Amino acid sequence: MIRIQFLVPTLLVPLVVFFASCNQAPASAPQGSAHTQAAAPVDPATAASIGGEVRFAGPAPAAKRIDMSADSGCKGQNQSEIVMVNDGRLANVLVYVKDGLGERSFPAPTAKVTIAQQGCRYVPHVAAVMVGQPLEFLDNDTTLHNIHLTSKHNEEWNQSQMPNQGPSVHSFTAPEVMIPVKCNQHPWMKMYLNVLSNPFFAVTGKDGRFELQGLPPGTYTVAAVHEKYGEQDMQITVGPKQIKTDTTFTFKP
Repeated sequence: MIRIQFLVPTLLVPLVVFFASCNQAPASAPQGSAHTQAAAPVDPATAASIGGEVRFAGPAPAAKRIDMSADSGCKGQNQSEIVMVNDGRLANVLVYVKDGLGERSFPAPTAKVTIAQQGCRYVPHVAAVMVGQPLEFLDNDTTLHNIHLTSKHNEEWNQSQMPNQGPSVHSFTAPEVMIPVKCNQHPWMKMYLNVLSNPFFAVTGKDGRFELQGLPPGTYTVAAVHEKYGEQDMQITVGPKQIKTDTTFTFKP
């Protein structure tokens, strides 16, 4: 009996250790080189570019006139900029790399992007910055303006600006496309701001052209976004040093 009393605990100890080791959670895998490689800078020796144009199918809609007579300080171009078509090309379209960059990260430029309040309009009508990049608003008119940005992923910004007050500078913490910006003093004053996590973006001008330069070789989802006609996505592959110039997005009324 004495031997049994001492033998049972002796047998239980290795059994407990065995089951404990079986139930132990596996150690998490170490961070491999894939993450480091994905975050590596773009090699300029192999960088590619994607370019093309944004077209508009059908006759261009007539530009709507804006009544600015409520404020004598508002002088200048008084036509709506919502749909601007020139020779079948569509302006004010944001084109950017939406997906395909993996874990790559890009530092924000230190250069400011400037938006002027001029002739009681925002110039440009559509603008884009990177997360963390400074953005400045200037009041070039002789009247009071109010910058009111209503965002879903960034803090709302509402600030009045007197003529010759100096720039109002702001930056953003999260990516977000087509953020509405309006002036509470002049209800017709509207624009759209885009905040992006990478530098591969462009806003089309009157010629409808865009170019995304310095891309690492790969396959990307490129998006074209218009304030009225929505978004179109296209998958595009570029090889080392490849320059694509024939990418075409077409919007229809």
